[in-house]
Amino acid sequence: MTINSTTRKTNSLVGNGNTHTYPFAFKVFTDADIVVKKLEASTSNETTLTLGLNNDYIVTLNADQNSNPGGSITLKSGGNNQNLASGFSIVITSAVQSLQGTDLTNQGGFFPEVINDALDKSAILHQQQQTELDRSIRFSLTNTIGSLEITQNAAARANKVLGFDNSGEFNVVQELGVYRGNWAASTTYAVRDFVKDTSTGNIFICVAAHTSSGSQPLTTNTNSAAWNLIVDAATATTSATNAASSATAAAASATTATTQASTATTQATTATTKASEAATSATNAATSNTNAGNSATAAASSATNAASSATTATTQASGASTSATNAANSATAAASSATAASSSASTASTQASNASTSASGAAGSATTATTKASESATSATNAASSATSAASSAASALAAFDNFDDTYLGAKSSDPTVDNDGDALTGGDLYYNTTANIMKVYTGSAWVAAYVPGDAANITSSATGDIVATNVQSAIAELDTEKVPKTSATGSAKLPSGTTAQRDGSPAVGMFRHNSTLNQFEGYNNGAWGAIGGGAGSTGGGTDEVFFESDQNVTTSYTLTANKNAHTVSPIINSGVTITVPSGAILVIL
Repeated sequence: MTINSTTRKTNSLVGNGNTHTYPFAFKVFTDADIVVKKLEASTSNETTLTLGLNNDYIVTLNADQNSNPGGSITLKSGGNNQNLASGFSIVITSAVQSLQGTDLTNQGGFFPEVINDALDKSAILHQQQQTELDRSIRFSLTNTIGSLEITQNAAARANKVLGFDNSGEFNVVQELGVYRGNWAASTTYAVRDFVKDTSTGNIFICVAAHTSSGSQPLTTNTNSAAWNLIVDAATATTSATNAASSATAAAASATTATTQASTATTQATTATTKASEAATSATNAATSNTNAGNSATAAASSATNAASSATTATTQASGASTSATNAANSATAAASSATAASSSASTASTQASNASTSASGAAGSATTATTKASESATSATNAASSATSAASSAASALAAFDNFDDTYLGAKSSDPTVDNDGDALTGGDLYYNTTANIMKVYTGSAWVAAYVPGDAANITSSATGDIVATNVQSAIAELDTEKVPKTSATGSAKLPSGTTAQRDGSPAVGMFRHNSTLNQFEGYNNGAWGAIGGGAGSTGGGTDEVFFESDQNVTTSYTLTANKNAHTVSPIINSGVTITVPSGAILVIL
């Protein structure tokens, strides 16, 4: 089949406490190809669920993954269906293993279903990688960037952050920078170095790598553009001096205020005395006011009398003629003919006897002629029918040829744009390309190869992901070199084996190999190679395999995995280090 969808994961499926079965619609090959992630909204904690009836979920696949891809998962707990609670959500995706299990043998079977499944698996692996790439931090197409490889080991990366240098290239840098002490001439400074300008006490950060020259202060130095001010100590010193001056002035003002307060006290005493004298004067004024009141009363009486006297003084100042001629002429001609006929009657009578004899012979001949005429008519009828059939067959043959001519367009040097009648192309049209020497078919929108001569090396493919080949044969070869070989279908996987010196130069977490120097299996994790149990995991003299070795000191706190037990041999547990044993677990120290 074809993979017609790029979707390799579901949307977030939110729990409501009532649902335990959830669908997915992408093709997989086995139950183990399905991965379920569970998220708790309140804590943002994400966990990967475990497949199995007595674990977290089971998978039900649709019977035909080609015509009806996908299926559903059912959440489980203790073997029973488990509804997804509110506050939780899941996402279903695939984790098809990047293994190539199709083996095409020389002169063996070449079945389309096997090839389709292998190609589908290749597309699925690319889609899984693309899903991860789509969720990664990337640089836009118009940006340029050098190597993104981190070469520093764990110790060199400790307490640092990822950043970009002054060229915009990716590197591992200090979180802030490196303090280089007092600035000095003839010194090589790197970006993010810190220095102190001793002439001002200011702190600067280097923004352009250079070798220093000149003198302080850095604000007027030859390389002043390479430094940015971080701490302005000079301004802070000036502000401190100004604050001290202000404090001195405030103290002087306080002294003046004390003196002025004493003067104010003296003046208050004087004011009290003056107030007493004013009270006495007020008493005397009150007495004079009383006397003035008496005089005003007397004056009012005199004014009333004057008004009375003034009042007393004012009382006193949106045709049948042409047709008949023609008939007469015809009658005359008929009479002449009758006379001639009468003359000939005698001659005719003589000759009648001769004719009778001839007539008898002619009758026999006539009978024969009639028979032949009938046969001729029958033949003519048959010929006409054959001609009609021939004409129909010719028309049908012509129509069939025209249809064929419109479908198979013949040999051409390039893709035609119309058929041989000049009409538009239709899906299924064919022609032979004499330039590429291949038959091509029209899909309805484009011409494609109808078959590929030779072998899979002639089938083109697009380079994608880690596969750089542009034809199927080379792509299969690339996939073959990356697979882990096996001895047989029920035998063993053949892992890479080499000495300690032959380990990968840039190992990654999850790498697994056999170390022929140490005669043990080993894996790479947490920045180091470590032994993995099984086979010759133990050591000893010669070919002995009797000892298992481990570190003598516990330097980092550790919590045993839940539902697991552990043992160790007389370790020294460093001060401050804690070993936590979960409930139900057992730690044995020998």
